[in-house]
Amino acid sequence: MLGEKITARAHTNIALVKYWGKENEQLIIPANSSLSLTLDEFYTDTSVQFDESLNSDEVTLNGNHVEDNKITDFMDVIREKANIHTFARIESTNHVPTSAGLASSASAYAALAAAGSKAAGIDLNKKELSRLARRGSGSATRSIFGGFAAWNKGTNDETSYGYSIEDPVKMDVNMIAIILNNQPKKISSRKGMKISIETSPYYQSWIEQTKSDFKTIKKAIENKDFTTLGKTAELNAMRMHSLTLSSDPSYLYINADSLEVINMVKELRKNGVECYYTMDAGPNVKIICQSDNIKSITDKLSDKFDNDRIKVSGPGEGIKYL
Repeated sequence: MLGEKITARAHTNIALVKYWGKENEQLIIPANSSLSLTLDEFYTDTSVQFDESLNSDEVTLNGNHVEDNKITDFMDVIREKANIHTFARIESTNHVPTSAGLASSASAYAALAAAGSKAAGIDLNKKELSRLARRGSGSATRSIFGGFAAWNKGTNDETSYGYSIEDPVKMDVNMIAIILNNQPKKISSRKGMKISIETSPYYQSWIEQTKSDFKTIKKAIENKDFTTLGKTAELNAMRMHSLTLSSDPSYLYINADSLEVINMVKELRKNGVECYYTMDAGPNVKIICQSDNIKSITDKLSDKFDNDRIKVSGPGEGIKYL
């Protein structure tokens, strides 16, 4: 029923096999398939209510009024699907630092897709929801699902969608996020991807490499092979960041603190504590580890970083209505 307030919760996901670059900007069709782990610690709660008395969409994020054409454009996609013209009141609470490379847009658009479509009176299954979420943010496609999830590259709106690889997760796997900077990044992922696709001489070999990394990590999940999963995810992340350095103009998401954490991980590993790092488009580092090593890693990190900047996360669940 139109006018009912619907609230949905979606968790962020961190890609173990990254996507970097789009084949179709408008529909957000990626240049490669990707694979991720949904996290329980970071999530977005979003309420949507369509209201005939509104003259435009009203959006609040963490209690503050925001003007965002991207959200309006996304709501237009929902309105078109539902064949309605009514504007909506959207209230979103982000339990993730926004635009800092912690996948806030993934949980935000997954939650908005779920709450918005249901409030508009359309009942979508998870595959359809993932296709809708993709129109707001590519990685939101995977946040519809819990545990290990993937985004099938596809070639058009129908064939580019998210799907579950394993949920609940059988492997002992955790992620420790170190929040080094919660400011929005200077170069958005969208802009960065475009520069890399157009100018990095290594772009095509990156695409080939991700296909191989995807198969390797998928097999590692099936075999509960933590070492292969961690090693491959770390290499995949650094290969993505090498695209930013080899672009024209070159740009960088890694900062001095990121490098310090990377070196800490390498030192821990040398001393027998198995852990691996991954990074998205932002300075924050995520450390992939098993339960037994969480304390050793957080102890080492807290020598340098405040405890409130260190967040330990296990596998998270898929989209749910509150």
